[in-house]
Amino acid sequence: MRFMTVTALLFAGAAAPALAQESITINVIDGYPARAMWVQELTEYFIPEVDKRLAQTGNYSIDWRESYGGTVVKPSGVLEGLQLGLGDIGIVTTIFHSSKLPSQAISAVTPFVSSDARVVARAVDEIAQEFPTMQAEFDAQNQVYLTTGVVLDTYQLFSSQRVETLSDLEGAKIAGAGMNLRYVEGIPGAAGVRGGLTDFYNMLQTGMVEHAMLWPEAAATFKISEVGPYMLAADLGAVNTKTLSANKDFWNALPEEVQTAIRESAAAYRDHVAEVAMDRAAEAREAYTAAGGEIVQMSAEQRGAWAASLPDIAAEWAADLDANGQPGSAMLAAYLDKLSGDDAPLRDWTAGLGQ
Repeated sequence: MRFMTVTALLFAGAAAPALAQESITINVIDGYPARAMWVQELTEYFIPEVDKRLAQTGNYSIDWRESYGGTVVKPSGVLEGLQLGLGDIGIVTTIFHSSKLPSQAISAVTPFVSSDARVVARAVDEIAQEFPTMQAEFDAQNQVYLTTGVVLDTYQLFSSQRVETLSDLEGAKIAGAGMNLRYVEGIPGAAGVRGGLTDFYNMLQTGMVEHAMLWPEAAATFKISEVGPYMLAADLGAVNTKTLSANKDFWNALPEEVQTAIRESAAAYRDHVAEVAMDRAAEAREAYTAAGGEIVQMSAEQRGAWAASLPDIAAEWAADLDANGQPGSAMLAAYLDKLSGDDAPLRDWTAGLGQ
């Protein structure tokens, strides 16, 4: 009788259906086109990484729905789009939101420090984990901070005419975005003109500006050599301009296993994108010159003069955060300490703290 009971149980277990895999829909957004490097890598690297991790247990699968290139939001609209639930996960271009995400400018206020995207990405992300400020800023926008992205090896200057020295930029109109508009404040008569990556080609072509600050990979992608055939290799520095974040309501409803897979994949995506940025830097320079562009190396003396000409934007940034009850000065000092193993910066951005 006991044998018959065990047999019956085994038969019943074999006949029972396997637990069904739960499918979760995730809407991913960015206002930039799919050909933009960080968007392309989101599709080709981040999404497969999440799928790979979830496949280890088979409990969950993701129905990814990607919307890029302005189909849901414009490039500057991702932050609000995620806040309102127009997307579940997105790439926020933080330079458009200096008032709402002020701490994200930490690498932008410290130019001429590091041109290594990998080092800067990890340092900024570590600051986000060590200090509550960055994550709190996203929380206030109904979002969960996932990771920082550095998509450029370093800002350079692309021009319609040959440039070698700071004096060549006097009285010029120079396109930029966010904090880098302040990089020209110490150049007599120069004026920063706000624009976005997708605008720079037309701005140069129409003569609205004579110069634009961007990085070689983007210059190759958006064919800047056609309208800006001279690149001044000034090595202004790598800057974090992208943050992967998620709508908070969506995030809180996710199973813990899916949250873990996304967080782990986000960290891997951070390092991967930075590696791609550095790998593509040399290729992009070659593509730029092959397309007819000329690269002009700025001398160390002129780079030093440019760094010295800037207002103390780092101390101003830190003081503003300090005044709002945030540890701006401590964050700045900690961030620069993380970069201390890199080449010596042309300017000590901690010198003005506490003055």
